[in-house]
Amino acid sequence: MDSERDPALYGETIHTFLRLHRDLRKYSRRIRDEGLSGRKMSALRYLLESGPRTVGQLSDYHDISDSSASEMIAQLAKLSYVTRTRSEADQRVVMVELTAAGRRFAQMAPLGGIPLLRERLRELPPDNVAAIHDALTDLVRLLGIEDGN
Repeated sequence: MDSERDPALYGETIHTFLRLHRDLRKYSRRIRDEGLSGRKMSALRYLLESGPRTVGQLSDYHDISDSSASEMIAQLAKLSYVTRTRSEADQRVVMVELTAAGRRFAQMAPLGGIPLLRERLRELPPDNVAAIHDALTDLVRLLGIEDGN
């Protein structure tokens, strides 16, 4: 079975993964230079595309806890990029909406990293997305990454 393995393929796979990792870090630094984390930028883009959302919807979108989403939203509100209002129908629900400044920033900020991946994945056929999902699931397993926030 070892004779069937292609050492060049293994090397190229690692090289491709490292290119991906470097690009994500580069985008993260570029966004940080703009004054935000990649996750906050992603939240602004999500609100730009989807309109007002609840804290729960933002936490689900980013796969983070509600408390982490609330903290992120509080920081974006402090920057005057979003507003928070209680739902009239259910006072427990907090709606998050872009301000004019948040809208301008989200439209002008460079698109890359995870926000770009979110957009481009939607353009792929479902079979391609499933193949990427399977490959990423294998990587998570190989790296021993545990599920959790």
